[in-house]
Amino acid sequence: MQISTSIKVGLGLILSAIIAGKALAHGDVAPQAVDTKHLPPLGEDWLEVNPYRDNADAVKTGASAYNQNCARCHGLGAVSGGIAPDLRLLPPEDEGDEWFMYRARNGAVRNGITYMPKFEGILSQEALWSIRAWLVTLPVEE
Repeated sequence: MQISTSIKVGLGLILSAIIAGKALAHGDVAPQAVDTKHLPPLGEDWLEVNPYRDNADAVKTGASAYNQNCARCHGLGAVSGGIAPDLRLLPPEDEGDEWFMYRARNGAVRNGITYMPKFEGILSQEALWSIRAWLVTLPVEE
């Protein structure tokens, strides 16, 4: 059986699109470790407000941690590309801390579909609070 050139080209394009889609997908990317040894340890109990507010070391660590673990969905510089919420819009104080930490620890699942993975047990409290410390330093541009 001879397959026509146009069918071969069509199948090649479909296969290329599938491979490219897998390469660009963000769903199964392994979280990257965050070095927080230089930050004050926070203990086992999860804190409700960010202890690293205005901590320059935490902000620097948080910027790197965000780029490695969050930017693929929440956007570079936390400017959302529409996949996930724009984290710059969270309130900068306790209320925003509470929402950020709840979502970071528990993830988001709707109708059985994971929109955001749980990071509790994957990233430390120190790593997550450092990300939050960086986020509140970003300007909100409308």
